[in-house]
Amino acid sequence: MSEMIPKKMRALVLPAPGKHEIQEVPVPQPEAGEVLCKVRGVAICGSDPEILRGGLAGRWPPAYPFIPGHEWSGQVVALGSGVVDLKAGDAVAGQAHKGCGHCRNCLAGRYTICEHYGRPESGQRHYGFITQGAYAQYIAISVKSVNLMPKTMTFREGALVDTAGVVLHGLELCGVTPGGTVAVIGPGPIGLITMRLARALGAARIIAVGRGARLQASQMAGADVQVNFENSDPVKAVREATEGLGVDEAIECSGAAGTFRQAVEMVRKGGRVSLVGVPTDQVIEPLPFKYIVHNEIAIFGARANPNVSRKVISLIAAGQLPVADLVTHTFPLEQFSTALDVFVNRRDGVIKVVVEPNGTSPSQ
Repeated sequence: MSEMIPKKMRALVLPAPGKHEIQEVPVPQPEAGEVLCKVRGVAICGSDPEILRGGLAGRWPPAYPFIPGHEWSGQVVALGSGVVDLKAGDAVAGQAHKGCGHCRNCLAGRYTICEHYGRPESGQRHYGFITQGAYAQYIAISVKSVNLMPKTMTFREGALVDTAGVVLHGLELCGVTPGGTVAVIGPGPIGLITMRLARALGAARIIAVGRGARLQASQMAGADVQVNFENSDPVKAVREATEGLGVDEAIECSGAAGTFRQAVEMVRKGGRVSLVGVPTDQVIEPLPFKYIVHNEIAIFGARANPNVSRKVISLIAAGQLPVADLVTHTFPLEQFSTALDVFVNRRDGVIKVVVEPNGTSPSQ
């Protein structure tokens, strides 16, 4: 029997830059090629606080009022016309991007760098950034931006599929050397998942670079060597741990100033750097141009998670990518301000915070 869908829902709404509140708003209706989903879990992303502060107003979001949130999972409850591969009751994990589908990049499968980004009339969507997002009881979303989850996965795990997809895309771009060594700069949620995925893809050694509680957390993610950048020069320490040769790949996961150059100087001759962390606009890196050229260092920028969500779901479901232990805190939607405070100020050993708009739902 199909679920009764209310006319109104609770949602986290940004009425203006720097303001957020829980409001009762109309439940959206799915258009052609869309599904209406009941949101079971939304993970707070590192990009959310800046959107909430209004630091990107006019771009993310382009207008107010606005519902943010993009790392989510839930259940399909209604179908728009033309939807044939999903049905009511299906558990799905969402992703933020949908390309226009017809520009050069979209046709090549690179829809996260769609040439019509920001032009909704083209069909392009970026949920939680420029298109209404998932901090709500329901979301209407394109079928291209959801992926079916097996019953063995929990909704909390599903809320981390987007995060893990960002990592997998970054690793696929640069590659992981089988039996090689990978340095991961920034052991936050992205960095911890990077360590686990790099291992699953064949890395023999993982070197974590960070500080404090999160560097300690890298042990549970499988780091073989831990480098505290407050106590030693990270480049020198990584070089010493690799007999002076450098690592095969360095994955920058923090977006902090200075780490791009560190990553470049950590890799061996012919090594590869993947930039997964997102810096602010103010971070401008001076790089050793000649060093990069003479040592044939390959550098990859990674934008979001195109074409990887189904792979991530398979890895999580098979137990090859554990993520459940990264969800350290959960809150109902009504306690969003507390959830945000815990996440931003890194309270109580927090790694990942999941908000549950429809109540506690650790399993399907």
